[in-house]
Amino acid sequence: MHHKTKGYKIFTIFNYAFMIIVSFLCLFPLIHILAVSLSGSAPATANIVGLWPVDFTIDAYERTLANENFLRALWVSVNRVVLGTIVSMGLLLCAAYALSKSDRDFKGRKIYMWFFVFTMLFNGGLVPTYIVVTRLGLGDSIWALVLPPAINAFNMILLLNFFRTSVPKSLEESAFIDGAGHFKIFLKIYLPISVPAIATISLFTMVFHWNSWFDGLIYNTNAANYPLQTFLQTIVVQQDFSNVDVDAEMMRNLSQRTVQAAQIFISALPMLIVYPFLQRFFVKGIVLGADKE
Repeated sequence: MHHKTKGYKIFTIFNYAFMIIVSFLCLFPLIHILAVSLSGSAPATANIVGLWPVDFTIDAYERTLANENFLRALWVSVNRVVLGTIVSMGLLLCAAYALSKSDRDFKGRKIYMWFFVFTMLFNGGLVPTYIVVTRLGLGDSIWALVLPPAINAFNMILLLNFFRTSVPKSLEESAFIDGAGHFKIFLKIYLPISVPAIATISLFTMVFHWNSWFDGLIYNTNAANYPLQTFLQTIVVQQDFSNVDVDAEMMRNLSQRTVQAAQIFISALPMLIVYPFLQRFFVKGIVLGADKE
């Protein structure tokens, strides 16, 4: 058994202590928001709440979950994340598979590749993009939030590089010899081996869609179509309660700060729940990708 030196033990202690401090600093804002959301109106308004609730109450959550506008915005965000991730990953995987081929197998590959790289460096700008989206009739619909960011060139290049470096060329050649086509090779070889990359890019895409608020603000004229982050930006940052129809009685009986904290915490909760499952999925995907017979 390997004997651990004194220096190694000291390093381990300092390493754990450092990671605990960093973890606490990362969790501190979220814990504070949770404490405020569970506190009474007076201490929250007086800004005396730290990491523990003062005058514990769950009224803010009851009011928030009873607010039809909040629940509607939450449902729009859930639909956006699910639909946006499916559409984006489908397009990214197909593009990455085709562009991962050699110039000999895919004539004109470099032209298409530079087309994607160009979009990373330049874009049409906000006004032209807005005109295109509205002229296509996508305004005030979920597609205005899903289709414009469907292809992220950076994510596509990450998948492309993973395909080129991690998928054994011999497997593909053997499959071609056995009579398999591109579609079957893509489904049976590339996708199972690429689970870690797919899980990672899926997480990037989910977080992007869940956190986006600006496109929901400019593409929707009807506040009923706002995703959750746009809803929160409207009432937390702009302090505009006219479009989101916040209950006047709620504002009288509860501190505005506790309600906002409850809504912010609820909006962050789904990603906090999803991430550990995807993290475990990363490990499982790495094992599948490394398994050789």
